[in-house]
Amino acid sequence: MLSPQTLDERDRRLVAAWAADCAECVLPLFEAEAPDDDRPRDGIARARAYARGELDAAGQIRTRFVAGRAAQAVTAPAAVAAARAAAQAAGVAHMGAHSLGAAAYAAKAAALAAPDRPDALDDEIARQLELLTGQTRAALRRLPLLGTDSAGPLGSGLLASGVLGDAIRRIQTAIDAPG
Repeated sequence: MLSPQTLDERDRRLVAAWAADCAECVLPLFEAEAPDDDRPRDGIARARAYARGELDAAGQIRTRFVAGRAAQAVTAPAAVAAARAAAQAAGVAHMGAHSLGAAAYAAKAAALAAPDRPDALDDEIARQLELLTGQTRAALRRLPLLGTDSAGPLGSGLLASGVLGDAIRRIQTAIDAPG
């Protein structure tokens, strides 16, 4: 049986586009430190191509870790988080829950890039929520709440704690709210 974090292919394609949007917003933070490293940009482009139906899940599963390796090429915490946002977006073809990982890492990157702005995390989450279509919001609602299913990224691992966990909880609360 598939994990509820997987989502069906139609829903994964919907949330892949949103995850790519989230990751792309913070991509300049990575590219400022590593302008010649195109792995995160390529991961985002592949997430978009998957969302459009131009790539299949099997091909994406084989290449989903490439963008994440770019996090080792930079030292600024915001740049590292931006690379990880791209990696999470690239992983959506494998498991829909990675879309929330992309959003969380993007929010973390935005907050790290603006330490003098305590509202930077909230502003980035609000921006991400504005990007949601009704269909994407519905697809994200099909994911289990953070920490309630141990079979994937929304289990008790890295995404469940700290800034990442806080961002995902805020997003999940917002998408469940009426309106």
